[in-house]
Amino acid sequence: MRLVPRDTKFFDMFAEMAGNITEGAKLLKEILSDYQNVEARVQQLKDLEHKGDEMTHAILVKLNSTFITPFDREDIHALASAMDDVMDFIYAAGERLVMFKISAAPAAAAELAGVILKQTEQLAKAVGLLEKQDNVLDICVEINRLENEADRIARGALAALFEREKDAIALIKLKELLEVLETATDKAEDAANVLETVVLKSA
Repeated sequence: MRLVPRDTKFFDMFAEMAGNITEGAKLLKEILSDYQNVEARVQQLKDLEHKGDEMTHAILVKLNSTFITPFDREDIHALASAMDDVMDFIYAAGERLVMFKISAAPAAAAELAGVILKQTEQLAKAVGLLEKQDNVLDICVEINRLENEADRIARGALAALFEREKDAIALIKLKELLEVLETATDKAEDAANVLETVVLKSA
């Protein structure tokens, strides 16, 4: 029996953060799948990214004012940072569309956004199960598998881009877009690795 109760509010805060990231990933996939009103929809993405920053800040403020945390303080900090990075790169991909005035996104970009969405859905599921720790490790394995799938898609897309695109500036723009999308999948894997650490430490 614990003499001092642990503050479990962190689980709710991470669940809320994961929900916001999933919303961002869904919007990004919609933008890349149906390339209309890009600027207005990227602005919505920016709003979600800003909301995510506020959620991250709230977790860190709470961390500094909580005596007993539900899991290690450094892991709470690492998970908040990793999840924030996922949202940052989701927005960064959208931002590139507007900044580079990309008139049409390659099919692989929408495919990568689909992988990011699957990862964020799995991340939300893992965070929701974190307090009881049911199946969290299996979900982390799936997030890592999806990251490998994204690597494969990105490699194929880049090879095709270099073969097909004759305009050097267009090539640079699309290459960066694909790389930013692929980095978002890496960040989701980083978040999964933190979740794995949390579960293994308490096993």
